[in-house]
Amino acid sequence: MTIEKIYKILNEISPFDLQESWDNSGLLVGDWTQEIKKVVLSIDIDEELLESIEEDSLIITHHPIIFGGLKQLQFNQYPAKLLQIMLQKNISNIAMHTNFDKTHLNAYVASEILGYEIIKKEGFIAYINVTDNSTKEGICFDNFAKNISSKLGIEHIKCVKSHKTIKTVALTTGAGASLMKEVKADCFLTGDIKYHEAMEAKTMGLSMIDIRHFESEKYFGEVLAKDLINLGISVIISSSKNPFTYI
Repeated sequence: MTIEKIYKILNEISPFDLQESWDNSGLLVGDWTQEIKKVVLSIDIDEELLESIEEDSLIITHHPIIFGGLKQLQFNQYPAKLLQIMLQKNISNIAMHTNFDKTHLNAYVASEILGYEIIKKEGFIAYINVTDNSTKEGICFDNFAKNISSKLGIEHIKCVKSHKTIKTVALTTGAGASLMKEVKADCFLTGDIKYHEAMEAKTMGLSMIDIRHFESEKYFGEVLAKDLINLGISVIISSSKNPFTYI
């Protein structure tokens, strides 16, 4: 199957036109006419992944390996070092980033991983129901945070605690703290929360739980695989490694 045909299928699953203006989703490395032997799904591309896959493969990633403009290619630096290996092995790359967040990933993590009902979606933000439907009472923030920590496999979770109990919760996978002013909820689940963003949230009276970047988006491959397999495309889920080590 050619890259062009695979791209058209991906565009039907999650239209590339939905990506944000600052994003760089789409075909980043490769030739539209290239025949693909293997399709590999991964959140990112790293050296270990490139060493493990065959030549003439297509890697469909969540994060674009080329994000900003490239002014030079120094093969001892990121991302040029990885691009050099890809060119040598004729490995192509299509990225599905903010378009896939909006259509699939946020909803999947909220419902399938965390186990909550989605009330509504507004762009990147998914609102989930955490209250007891019979009593409409809120839940203990500490217990909720521990539950989120357990389901995502995060041993120590970082929080901004502005409420003892919460009724409304919003979620954005990856790094979504810049959206906090748009959130209409007691608590916001997202990753990569910075110190001054936490200070701002505290001032706003917004509780936050840092669900980390990799941990909240590592499900990209398993989500997309279901659609591709149903369409007759054989895929390998071989995610890159989390660059962080927690000691």
